[in-house]
Amino acid sequence: MKGVYFKMKVKNPKFEISAVSPKQYPTNGLAEIVLVGKSNVGKSSFINTMINRKSLARTSSEPGKTRQINFYNIDDTFYFVDLPGYGYSKMSKQEQDKVGKFTEEYLVNRNTISCIIFLIDIRHKPTENDKLMYHYIMESNLPFIVLANKADKIAPTKISSYIDDLKLELGISFSIILPFSSEKKIFCDDVWKELDNYILQK
Repeated sequence: MKGVYFKMKVKNPKFEISAVSPKQYPTNGLAEIVLVGKSNVGKSSFINTMINRKSLARTSSEPGKTRQINFYNIDDTFYFVDLPGYGYSKMSKQEQDKVGKFTEEYLVNRNTISCIIFLIDIRHKPTENDKLMYHYIMESNLPFIVLANKADKIAPTKISSYIDDLKLELGISFSIILPFSSEKKIFCDDVWKELDNYILQK
């Protein structure tokens, strides 16, 4: 069945649960595509764009709104899982520690994670937190894709060079890095093609 999902239209996506502990996670064994990145990098907008919905995943101009693990059931085929963003300075230290603890617990112990999508802003140099997250993902040995988001903000002819710069900054030598834009809804097919390797496993 591989090689077909990205061509299909998502018919019945739904928000399933916001969770902060394993006892709240779904138990149906579906593959989970996990979104990580700094606050306000566009994880929720990515979900809405990929499934062609305006507001299934809540978006906000204020960073730090996602403080739980949000599971979005995509046609009972797989989940998009939106993790809390990092680098939001207005969150209290106590709250940062709490969120960091259950997020790491999920990433370390969840055995249905099929792929991690690491979103990064194509326009800016990676922050120290971005670099830490990239190396954390590398060490997890889980499959992952790096998405250079907000590609509509730069000239199409410069996308390739910006991606090369990100690779250099992060130390990427072999990992997949793809451009993306929720605003213009471009590059979606490229992402679906790649995710197809991790969705239809059954």
